[in-house]
This record gives sequence, C-alpha cells and structure tokens, in this order.
Amino acid sequence: MPSLKDLKNRIESVKSTRKITKAMQMVAAAKLRRAQEAAESSRPYAQRFNTVMAGLAASVGGSDSAPMLLRGTGKDDVHLLVVLTAERGLCGGFNSSIAKLARVKAEELRGKGKTVKVLTVGKKGRDALKRDLGEFFVGHVDLSEVKRLGYINAQDIARDILGRFDAGEFDVATIFFAEFQNVVTQIPTAQQIIPAAFDEVEGDDSGTLYDYEPSEEAILADLLPKGVATAIFSALLENGASEQGARMSAMDNATRNAGEMIDKLTIQFNRSRQAVITNELIEIISGAEAL
Repeated sequence: MPSLKDLKNRIESVKSTRKITKAMQMVAAAKLRRAQEAAESSRPYAQRFNTVMAGLAASVGGSDSAPMLLRGTGKDDVHLLVVLTAERGLCGGFNSSIAKLARVKAEELRGKGKTVKVLTVGKKGRDALKRDLGEFFVGHVDLSEVKRLGYINAQDIARDILGRFDAGEFDVATIFFAEFQNVVTQIPTAQQIIPAAFDEVEGDDSGTLYDYEPSEEAILADLLPKGVATAIFSALLENGASEQGARMSAMDNATRNAGEMIDKLTIQFNRSRQAVITNELIEIISGAEAL
C-alpha cells in the first residue's frame, strides 16, 4: 500500500499533468478556428477546379494526344503511396488512422502482385509505417520547421512527385489524409492524383458547351501539374484542421481523466490518513491503559 507521501506526490504530479493537458486543449482550440477556416475556404476552389477539369478530361477522353498525367502510363504495376500525417503526436487516433488506411491499401496492392513505394510527409506517418513498410520507403518530407503551411509547401511536394513520375518511377500515385468534418470526426481518405481522376459533378454547367482556346490538350497539360499541387494543398489544409480538432478532443478527454484520477487518489489519501490517525489513537490508548 503506498504511503501518504507517495499518494501526495502522485496527486501533485497528476495535477501538473492536468494543467499541461488543459493548456494544450486551449492552444489547439485557438489554432483549430484558423485551420478550419483555411480548410473550408479552400473547398469551393477545389470543387470548382475539379468541375472544370472533369469537363476538359471528358472532352479529351483517353486519346493519345491527352497529357500523360491524365491518361497515365498505360500500366498500374507500380503504386506510389503519399502518406500525409502530422509532425507531432498527442492528437488521438488522427495519425494512426491515416497510417492504417495506407497500410491496408499497401497490403491490398501487394496481394495483387503490385509494386508499392511509400513517400511520407510528416514524422508520425513515417514512424507508424516504418515497421511494416519501411523497406518500401522512397522519400520523406519534413515539415517540422514550417510554422504555417502554404501553397509553396504543396508545390514542393508536387514537384517531387511529378519528377518521380517523369522519371518513370511509378504508374499510379495516391495521397492519404484525413478529411475534417468536426472536432470529433476526421475521415481517413485516399485520393488518386496520378493519373488524374475527377469525380462526376452534376451542376448548372451540365448543359453548357464551351469552346477552348488553346486546345483542351494544351490547357490540360498546363493545369494538371497545378491540379496535383492543389490536391496536395487541400489535403494539407484538411489535415491541419483534423489534427487540431483531434488534439483538442484528446486533450479534453485527458483533462477529464486526470480530474477523475485526482478525485480517486484524494479519496485514497484521506482513507489512508484516517487509518494512520486511527492506528496512532489505538497505540496511545493502549499505552495509557498499560500504565
């Protein structure tokens, strides 16, 4: 049974931990608002870009004149998995859920006889996948020194991926990230970026015809590399909001758990102190009776 001193030290230790988790919760809440606004403000542009590109891609089809980024290499033997996670932990299952989705995808591809390559963005994703997929790592992007993510960071990642594609290192590229829904819900998502895959969007442009100048192929050749960077930037913004939401929720749970632990330890401390006082009284009374 722990002594009164041990219980008192443990209570003080848990109280200190609670102060830290409470402070981290407040910091995450402050960062979440800005990150959420950035993620939500990027969605209309990404959706509109997807609509325009889908129309261009449909008009070009799978012709030989279509850019390589649209029609692909004609094979799907080598897959590049780009795993976007955070540089820090203490955010619940945010990082592990993305890594799990990438791990499942890699196992599925390997089961079909495909070659898998992994490019990690964020230290936590690299650490989570190192044991199972470490032999397939081809690169890592460190964003730990970046104070605020910008489009230039997405461009650097896109430039790396496009350079590998031009060198013939892979046939299909897929990014993995968490789509932000709310503070308690972040959905692990896989999105193919090479060859470009656009969702069919039904909107007010469905019956509109456009004449493009220059040709659709020339426009696609110019916009598709930007589309890769845009998809990565949107994924980074979604990840940023998801990370802060997950950290806020995790630190809130940790703070409440610390409070419950303090209550239990305080009760145990009071009971132990009462037992000590009772034993001392018994010894005094027994000594007095002996005299």
